Order: sequence, then C-alpha cells, then structure tokens
Amino acid sequence: MKQPSFLVFLAAWNDVQRLSTPDLHFEIAAWLEDRWREGDRELLLMAFRNSGKSTLVGLFAAWLLVCDPEIRIMVLAADHQLAQKMVRNVRRILERHPLSVGLRPARTEEWASDRFTVNRGREQRDPSMLAKGIGANVTGSRADVVICDDVEVPNTCDTAFKREELRERLDEIDFILVPGGLRLFVGTPHTYYSVYADRARPETGESAAYLAGFTRLTLPIYDETGDTRWPDRFPAERIEAIRRRSGPAKFASQMMLEPTNVVDSRLDPDRIIPYEGRLEYREGNGEPLLRLDERRLISASCFWDPSFGRPGKGDASVIAAVFTDQEGGYWLHGIEYLTHNPAIVDRIDEATQLCRQAVSFARRHFVPAVTIETNGIGRFLPGLFRRELNRAGLATAVIEHASSRGKSERILEAFDAVLAAGRLNAHRRVWDSPFIREMREWQPGGNGRDDGLDAVAGCLLSEPVRLAEPDRVRDPRARNMTAWRNALSPVRLSADFDV
Repeated sequence: MKQPSFLVFLAAWNDVQRLSTPDLHFEIAAWLEDRWREGDRELLLMAFRNSGKSTLVGLFAAWLLVCDPEIRIMVLAADHQLAQKMVRNVRRILERHPLSVGLRPARTEEWASDRFTVNRGREQRDPSMLAKGIGANVTGSRADVVICDDVEVPNTCDTAFKREELRERLDEIDFILVPGGLRLFVGTPHTYYSVYADRARPETGESAAYLAGFTRLTLPIYDETGDTRWPDRFPAERIEAIRRRSGPAKFASQMMLEPTNVVDSRLDPDRIIPYEGRLEYREGNGEPLLRLDERRLISASCFWDPSFGRPGKGDASVIAAVFTDQEGGYWLHGIEYLTHNPAIVDRIDEATQLCRQAVSFARRHFVPAVTIETNGIGRFLPGLFRRELNRAGLATAVIEHASSRGKSERILEAFDAVLAAGRLNAHRRVWDSPFIREMREWQPGGNGRDDGLDAVAGCLLSEPVRLAEPDRVRDPRARNMTAWRNALSPVRLSADFDV
C-alpha cells in the first residue's frame, strides 16, 4: 500500500473528528513532512501558545508509525505526565484513524498509556513509543526519533542551575538516538537564556546557540504583515485581551516567541550602554590624568564583595570598578568573579590568593581606593589585602565598609536612577561575565545570584550623583579643580558678607 502524505493523514483525522484544518496547521504539517523526506534530522518547531503544535506533532508521530511500524519514538517532556499526554494521544489516534488499521497489538500489556508497541515484523527491546520526563533515567534506551515536547518550562529554567541541568539532560539524547535519527524540539521560550534562542549568550559561556544548526520553523501569533496567523480562533481583540492579562514579558515570550524572562526583571540590562575602550593614565604639567579613550575621568569607585570564592560553589567573590566622567556618566569598566585554586592552598591560602587577584585588578584599573564589604568573611581581609598591596608597591587605600541595609534595598537604590537616566555604560567585557545574567533575572527578595550586582551597587553608592554642568566644563576660562588621585586644590573666594 502506498504511504499517505502527512497532509492527507492530517486532513483524514480532522474529518473523522469533524474538524476543519486551519492554514496554520497545513503550514506546520507541510514543513514537518518536507523536512522528514529531505533528510533534515535536527528540527525546532516554535509556535505560539495554544496553536495546536503538540497535537500536530502527535499526529506526525502516528503518521511515522503508519509509514514504518518498525520505528521507535521517545517523547521527552518537562515531566512524565506531560510526555504521557502525547503518547496517550498518539495511541488514541492509531486506534481510530482510518489509515492505521492493523497496528494495534492483540496483547493489552503492549498498549499502555505511557508506552505502547504496534504490530511490527521485528522483535525489538524498545517500544514503538515511550514517554519520559526530562529528569528520568534513560540509560540503555534507543530511539529512531526523539521528540522534546515542552522540555523548557518555568520549573526547568527559572534558575541558572536548572538551565544547566536541563542542557545536561538534553545532551543525553546523543546516547539514545540511533545514527541518522530525528531530534525534534517543540515548545516556546520561557527565559532569555532559552535552549531555543537563535543567538549565543556570551555571559553564560556560550560560543554558539544551544540548537545552532537546527532547521527552524518559528510561527509567532502575528505574521510578517502584522495579521493574526489564526484569525478564526485568535482575532485581534482576543490577542489584545491575552496581552493585557499576561503582561508584556509573558506575551513576548509565549505569543511572539522572543526569548524573554517570563517574570520581568526589575533591572533591565538593555538600558546599559556598551562601549569599547581602554584606560590611559598619564601626567601633564605635574597633574595626573586618567582617560577612557579621549574622555577624562574625574573619580573612581572600586568595591569588593568577598567570599571564599570556591569554584562553582556558594557566593561569588566579586570586585568591580566604576568611573565617573565630567558629564556625570558612569563607566563600569571592570568586574571580576574571583576564585581560589584548591590545588595550591597548601602553599598559598585561599584568602591570600583572592587578595592577590584583587591587587592585580586594582593595578590594572588605577583605582585610588578599594572598599571591602566587611560583613562575614570580609572582616578578616582588610589587613591581608593591605599587606599584599604593600608587597606590590601600590599606594591604594583600603576602606572597610559594613552594610546595615538589606541587599535588595541597596541594589535598587544604586541601579534604579542611573539606569532610568541612561547614565550607566559598561565595557564589552562585562557582557562576558555573569553580571548581565544576574541583572536579567534579579527580583527583589528573590533567590537568584546577585553577587556581581551587589559589588557594582557598592561602587555606585560610593559616589555621589553628579549632574553635568556643560557650560562650566566647556568654558576655557573655568579652572579645572579635579586631579586624578590627588586632593582637590584649594581655592580662595572673596565674599562681601560676614562669617
């Protein structure tokens, strides 16, 4: 018997169900069939919420079994129940579809809701279709097709640890899939650091998008002309109601398929202005000057929020340097997440290792002083740090600071105004650190990482807010009273009143 096309298989099923087939579903079905027949074996299907994509993929799985009963399909989802839902749906399709006659086995134990085996010629260990949660043990399983259906949901991606764990689980597919097998991802993004993102996120250490090289079909609720893709079910007024109820972040993520944190972060890193440039220190007429390219810097703040810096464990030990210019701009030129090397602690203790890294940071950034947070481990560091500064020949001052306010309060106070004013600039290197990721995910009172945020907040709060005085700065007759790393020059003013 000639194999039916998937489009015919879909139309026949909808006819049995007394349903019409929208153009959107024909588009998805045609793409799946074309990609399968042309040998594309790494596919990503993203379509807006409630578009029926999982139902269509279930029909696609049933069609594959009709065309080749020997095929083995594994469904991975965020949890077992979600994966079981697709397997159960495919089983029902095979029971009722007019083109799947003869596939149901005689033995009922081979026809379960989370695994089943159709009538096939070869005896194989693995079932025709199997449901697994992403956290389940799949060692020893083999499959010709692996369908990753909504593996990314808030519960699997709302923290950096969970995202890393999700990727590790997905990497296991390489050991399940037979050579030449199909890997099909189906879902919507739930975070800016989505596995579905089409660009790398350098701040997470990525050099390429996780699914780089996959053939993609991306179908947001609006098409290229701005019209709804499913006007009968999603007219303009319903879409607008969804937008109002869900909020801009969730709408962008689930309906427009833009990798965005479903929960809006209070701090928006897209408000930071990136720059490239280097610090240049020189002296002229006995006056020390520090410039960032051609821009003169008038002050600096360096803040160290210390911890033991255990690699991959606990709080991070972060040092940051922020400069201000004559126009009132802030320049986050450096941030480093310090760690000690456990292999050499018998020769150089953890605290000394961290202090030496902080000394190197201070030297590279020409900072006149470093403020150390003395809550916790920081109470023991100032003396050690001064010792290492002296050994390095640096005259950098060490300022001890004990915080009495909550971390969330400090971070909000430091960042809210400067971000709203568009005054915060950051060197491109900052995007290669975890700092940007911390910003995107930070919520007041949340449990996410915030060590870099706290260090930069310390820098910002150490400097008074400066309002630019363009007329005075640009007037050649005005005397420049700021000198890098020197005290302000005294100025005598005449007054016509008594003090």
